[in-house]
Amino acid sequence: MKTIGISVKHGDTRATALAVELIDWLKQQGKTVCIDDSLQDICGDCCTALDEMPIAVELMLVLGGDGTLLTVARHFIGSETPILGVNLGRLGFLTEAPVGDMFKAVATVLAGRGEVVRHFSLRAEAWRDGKMITSGNAMNDVVLQRNRHPRMIEFEMRVAGHFVFRVRADGLVLATPAGSTAYALSAGGPIVHPGLDAITVAPVCPHILSNRPIVLPASECISLRLTEMPAPGALNLDGQMRLELQEGDEIRVCKGGTISLAYLPGRNYYRVLRNKLHWTGRADKETDGE
Repeated sequence: MKTIGISVKHGDTRATALAVELIDWLKQQGKTVCIDDSLQDICGDCCTALDEMPIAVELMLVLGGDGTLLTVARHFIGSETPILGVNLGRLGFLTEAPVGDMFKAVATVLAGRGEVVRHFSLRAEAWRDGKMITSGNAMNDVVLQRNRHPRMIEFEMRVAGHFVFRVRADGLVLATPAGSTAYALSAGGPIVHPGLDAITVAPVCPHILSNRPIVLPASECISLRLTEMPAPGALNLDGQMRLELQEGDEIRVCKGGTISLAYLPGRNYYRVLRNKLHWTGRADKETDGE
């Protein structure tokens, strides 16, 4: 790996300071560094647009929390360029390289000793009166929800053209396995292993309590149509509002391209869950498997 990209959380002085150290260190290793617009203030005209990074770099480094990584990752959908996240946030399910071991972690990946895991994304389209009015991608989740109005919205869901249910609720979360530990988990959805090709469907505060989360094959396309709304709703992709929705609008969600994340060697998914979610209990030493 000769060309390395760097992106940081916008407006975060700590992330910016660490990025300056990392840039100097990478140049000492003989690497070419591409810096995205988030570091415009310190790099002037030397920045590379984030849209151009996937074809410009061989490894992308992201300094921030999971939200920062999600923003960067959407530009790398369909690219085989791995992304290594250095965790400056709180939980850090995706940005798990510890900031205290930043240089060691980057050196390990540069030496080819890391592990690359490919996560699939979701592709969402919004249709109104037979015309597509917007589209976008999400690594974690596509969320249909009431906007600023306090009353519930009503919508129906179809899978591969088959009617599934109609429900009044605050919204609905469609999550990838990577996103199953985010908003979908807060909505009562299950944790889905990243090795599974599945989409979690989790209603948010449904009026009928029997509307429970379900897990669908990722090969199925999901349609959500808004049937009754006291006020405009919203379509959010990875926590960022994409569009204000009207009654009659339809959201179509299908499996999208893959995103490659780099992890340190020896990563154990179940240990990550225990540490991040603070699960208690100690395994028997003879059966721990670690």
